Amino acid sequence: MGKTYNIAIDGPAGAGKSTIAKKAAEKLNFIYVDTGAMYRAMALYFIRQGINKENEKEVEEACGQIEITISYENHSQQVILNGENVSDLIRREEVGNMASAVSVYKSVRDKLLLLQRDLAAKENVIMDGRDIGTWVLPRADTKIYLTAGSRVRAERRYKELEEKGISCNIEEIEKDIIERDRRDMTREIAPLRQADDAVLVDASHMTIEEVADRIMEIAADHGLEVKKA
Repeated sequence: MGKTYNIAIDGPAGAGKSTIAKKAAEKLNFIYVDTGAMYRAMALYFIRQGINKENEKEVEEACGQIEITISYENHSQQVILNGENVSDLIRREEVGNMASAVSVYKSVRDKLLLLQRDLAAKENVIMDGRDIGTWVLPRADTKIYLTAGSRVRAERRYKELEEKGISCNIEEIEKDIIERDRRDMTREIAPLRQADDAVLVDASHMTIEEVADRIMEIAADHGLEVKKA
């Protein structure tokens, strides 16, 4: 097997990492790895079991009862938690908040680290998260730090929830986003930050297509042969 090409995309909650990484992966025929979905699957288990997110020992003990695997259907990642496909269930707001809270624990991060690195060693991947370029794939061929203003991120999330018929408050959404940023950036283990060799992309005023194309341009600058569709 020849050397794989890895693209790492980091950034704060709601910056559009998953949507944009998925679009770029389609354009490049890469496998998209949504690491946040893996954390959300663990969070869903903790919620179901009534695990106290403030109790690190309780969280650590529960990690031993969790098995997470992923499969792909048309290059779309399916997340399997203890044999159950939970890909749709993990997108709820409460699951995201729990995932952010428990991702500070070493036991949770270690649980998923080997799986993520193994995938990158076997496949050309675009992987997004909070610490991909700094911790999970420190030798990634291309690193992107994708961000957007907190209000822009809140507006996007508000629109997404409204379209699903979910009642929400944009001020509360922005407050949650700012709090998640603070927690992600100040956690002791693998905090969210821009890797020294990452390229900053501010998507506040860009379309999904424009950001995906920008990522392809950056990858091409870093040696990837990009074939135009």
